[in-house]
Amino acid sequence: MDIQQGFPPDPDKRATLANWRRSPFNHWAFHHVREIVPSARIANDPGDVWHLPHGEMDLSAADLNQAVTGMPNDALVILHEGAIVHESYRNGMAPQDPHILMSVSKSMLGLVAGTLVERGEVDLQDPVTTYLPELADTAYAGATVRDALDMRVGVLFDEDYEATDGPIIEYRKAANWNPLEPGEAAMDLRSFQTLLTGRDGTHGGRFHYVSPVTDMLAWLMERATGTRFSDLLSDRLLKPLGAEQSGDLTVDRIGGARAAGGMNITARDLARVGQMLLQGGTREGKQVLPRAWVQDLWSGGDRAAWAAGDMADRFSEPGRSYRSKWYHVPHPDGDMIHCMGIHGQYLFACAQTQSVIAWFSSADDPINDANSAHVFAAVARIQAALRR
Repeated sequence: MDIQQGFPPDPDKRATLANWRRSPFNHWAFHHVREIVPSARIANDPGDVWHLPHGEMDLSAADLNQAVTGMPNDALVILHEGAIVHESYRNGMAPQDPHILMSVSKSMLGLVAGTLVERGEVDLQDPVTTYLPELADTAYAGATVRDALDMRVGVLFDEDYEATDGPIIEYRKAANWNPLEPGEAAMDLRSFQTLLTGRDGTHGGRFHYVSPVTDMLAWLMERATGTRFSDLLSDRLLKPLGAEQSGDLTVDRIGGARAAGGMNITARDLARVGQMLLQGGTREGKQVLPRAWVQDLWSGGDRAAWAAGDMADRFSEPGRSYRSKWYHVPHPDGDMIHCMGIHGQYLFACAQTQSVIAWFSSADDPINDANSAHVFAAVARIQAALRR
């Protein structure tokens, strides 16, 4: 891989703000995001690292070579009963490199939200406009914090990742993810929120996937706590989790958090998140997240809302639901919760096998159903191998 090689790199080998999410540039850029997009640091505590042991497990039946060969996989970390039983990296990525989570970032916000609820800083039943009166004249009016966490806000927004114009392009420019056109005035994520005035459903109704809703929640959490969202991620997640490395969060032109997709951490630290959730929100006897909040994630959300929602045709397992930015899949022998992001980012925590799978990719397409099916099939094989 010769992207960004040379001093300076050849012009056609440079990863830039204009090309960083396209192949082949994304194979380098997805674990060098802070070199392209302005980012805030998410500090860990180097003096309090959760050391994961290494274990032995026969995963030959999972055929991991088949799982990653020919795929745009950048990292794969598998934990079983708290021990690392597989770890591999590709496309120039190393264990210490933070990789962009894309929409797995939303799920990290969903975890931190539980700490605000426990401390009484946010009430789930409050309208979001209680904290952000600036949005009183937008489509958010009447939506509660719970509606927003469960993606059940009736905001009109087309989540079309292949669009070349329209609101999603303006959204990316506001987030600092796309370059501005010559002479174009800069916007930011907060001013972009005020443009969302159209409604396409009721609040508290169907599952409706709208990324800007998560950025709105980060703003709300900052307003409620008086703390930058990147610092909330640090103080309430990475530090108590015992993260091995610091992370990054992309920000807009005025420091606004791209909470819907801009978080970057290592594969091991993402795996630590999954293990902590398997342990009821604890690590090494320390409570990281409120136990009741974690139990609520494992209970899942409104199944009827999922069945009527945006992704029911793509993920149709019986009983699937969505709760506080996490996908929930029930199973008689132990449920699974997971999160996922475009270009192939995943975290799976499976209670049945007491296992965690962190999977990073730099896929060409934002959404590719064949790639997604491949990942889920690989996960099923891994789970089967662990049950032996």
